[in-house]
Amino acid sequence: MAKENMSFLVCCANGAGSSLMMKMTLEKTLKKLGIKPGKIHHCALSEGKSAAPQFDVVFCAQNFTNMFKDAEKKGSTVIGLRNIMSMQEMEEKLKEAGIE
Repeated sequence: MAKENMSFLVCCANGAGSSLMMKMTLEKTLKKLGIKPGKIHHCALSEGKSAAPQFDVVFCAQNFTNMFKDAEKKGSTVIGLRNIMSMQEMEEKLKEAGIE
């Protein structure tokens, strides 16, 4: 998968604190991997569910991945995290998805 200009969406339950911290962790992880994102957006799950098909990669807590089945069908990569603040887990999941 192309690494340049990919768009990323990070979602949490309310779209406030957790998703912003997840976005910051993702920015550090992408920088470490040498990936220059086109766009990173953070929001609540309710917004993310409808917006997800417009993004290449969607991050959320592992127990919410089933909310993004439509986005997966349309080609988005949905990545569920056990620890949404773990840079190591984000890096591992990106590599597993072939994004590195």
